[in-house]
Amino acid sequence: MDMFNQNFKIWLKALRLPFLTATLVPVALGSSIAWRDTGRFNWLYFFLTFIGISFLHIGTNLTNDYFDHKTGNDKVNLNPTPFSGGSRVIQDGTIPPALILRGALISLGIGSFLGLYLNRMLSGNIILILGLIGVFCAFFYTASPFRIGYRGLGELVVGLCFGPLVVMGAYYVQTGTFSLAALLASIPIGILIMLVLYINEFPDYNADKSVNKNTLVVILGKERAVTIYHLLLTLVYLYIGVCVLFRVLPYHILIILFTVPMALKTYFISKENFNSVRDLLPANAMTIGLHLSIGLLITTGFILDKIF
Repeated sequence: MDMFNQNFKIWLKALRLPFLTATLVPVALGSSIAWRDTGRFNWLYFFLTFIGISFLHIGTNLTNDYFDHKTGNDKVNLNPTPFSGGSRVIQDGTIPPALILRGALISLGIGSFLGLYLNRMLSGNIILILGLIGVFCAFFYTASPFRIGYRGLGELVVGLCFGPLVVMGAYYVQTGTFSLAALLASIPIGILIMLVLYINEFPDYNADKSVNKNTLVVILGKERAVTIYHLLLTLVYLYIGVCVLFRVLPYHILIILFTVPMALKTYFISKENFNSVRDLLPANAMTIGLHLSIGLLITTGFILDKIF
């Protein structure tokens, strides 16, 4: 029993389940907009969508661990944190690399199976197309020959996948159509998850640079990169304000303004500590918090728009 509990905890560490908030937020948002627009909500489809994309996300995490191990990226990382540097289970010798890859393929397979089921239940092959894009990006984010995350495209691809791709997919599962409101609402969610990845690249700067993993932080350098981080964080609030001003998104989503104090705190911590791995950690955590809180508040805003 003790051995089972130990192995269970090790696998939980490898799967990085707390990061599944990156999946929950866009699925909840797309589904809530669908309910606002149609008044209908299919709970079975909602859970299948969330579980399926969660397995793709887990497969991405495991794939990244395996291929970052193969390139030596995680091995040379001397500053792993709870938010960056991989799960470390391979480096700690607790799970063999081959088993991590097997787990990645199984997870991607389960996610793909659930996607195929939803695609069969819906008209057309829209879910099939979106799913193929998602699986491709999940596996080749670090796998050869594309290695998306090594070529300065990782942040953008993550933003697109966990923003518009998932939000629009979740909306389509509920309605069988697409929506301009869902697309517009997905943009800040995509930017925020991109910022989660982006700020987590600061502690990995030296390791990434040594193995030619050209993240935006490596390409720009830390000082310019943190300026871009601040601009994009500001853009999230400006974008939402403009969308509400022009009435393309409901005014109820302005409840996201309650997160401004957290955003300001994140701004000052990152501005002062972008060169310090440990002192930057609160900003890493708060960026995740901003993605989760803003995403759920926008979701709540659409629900309130339906009710009132």
